[in-house]
Amino acid sequence: MPESVASLSKLRRRLARIENVRPRDVATRVATGCLSVDDWLGGGLVRGRLHEMLAVEREDAGSVAGFAAMLALRMGEGRPLLWLRTEAAERQGGKLYATGLGELGLDGGDMLFGLIADDAALLKAANDAARCAGVGTVLVECWGNPRVLDLTATRRLMLAAEASGVTVFLLRMAAAEGPSVADTRWRVAAAPSTPLADGTSEGAPGHPAFEIELLRHRAGPAGVTWRVEWNRERRTFQEPAETAISGAVLPVAAG
Repeated sequence: MPESVASLSKLRRRLARIENVRPRDVATRVATGCLSVDDWLGGGLVRGRLHEMLAVEREDAGSVAGFAAMLALRMGEGRPLLWLRTEAAERQGGKLYATGLGELGLDGGDMLFGLIADDAALLKAANDAARCAGVGTVLVECWGNPRVLDLTATRRLMLAAEASGVTVFLLRMAAAEGPSVADTRWRVAAAPSTPLADGTSEGAPGHPAFEIELLRHRAGPAGVTWRVEWNRERRTFQEPAETAISGAVLPVAAG
C-alpha cells in the first residue's frame, strides 16, 4: 500500500507538469484504418469521449489491453498515454510487458503508468487524469464488476473527457455489461492471424488479429462483429487478407 500511495503521488506531480496544455476545441472522429469499421462508425471513434472495452472471458484480458493500446496510438495526437490499473488487475492479468508493448509500436518514453490500490482510488485518479489536456489518452483498467463503477462514475469520466478532449478507454476485464454512458462499448477477443506470404517469411505468424463486437454505439446502431488486424509499421488497423476483398461485416448471432 505505501508503494501505491508513493506511485500515485509521483504520477500526480508528472501530470501537473503537463496540465497547462489547452483543451481541444472540437471533438473529432479518428479513423481506425479498417474501412468497414470506420464506415459503420461514421468516420471512426470520437476523440474526447469515453469508450469501453470488455473482456467477457478472463483469457481475453490481454487482447483487450493490446487492442486498447493500439487505439490509443491512433487517438493520442502524439501526446503521452497514461495507463492506470488496479493492483487486482495486475495480480490477475500479470504485469505489462515493456518489450511486447514496444512490438506493438508504443514508445516507453511517451507512456505514463500508475498502479492504483483499489477501484475507488482508480476512478478518482482517472477523473483527475481525464481533465489534464496534456494527456493524449487514458487507459483505465479494472477487474471484475466493481460496485463503484456505476452509471454515475461513467458519466463523470465522460464529462471530464468532453471538457478536456482527452480520450478515455475503460478496460473491464472478466466483466459483465453494466450501465454506462460510454460513447461506444466493445467486446474484444483474440483471433487467428493470417500467415505472412511475402516471399521472404512465408508461413510466419502474421499481424496481431482480433475479433471485435460493437455492443453499444450512442450515435447509431450496434450489434456487428468484425475481424481486424493491427499493422505495426503503419500504426493502423486493417481487414485480414481473406475478408478485405468482400469487406464482410458479420452480424451477431441471435441470442
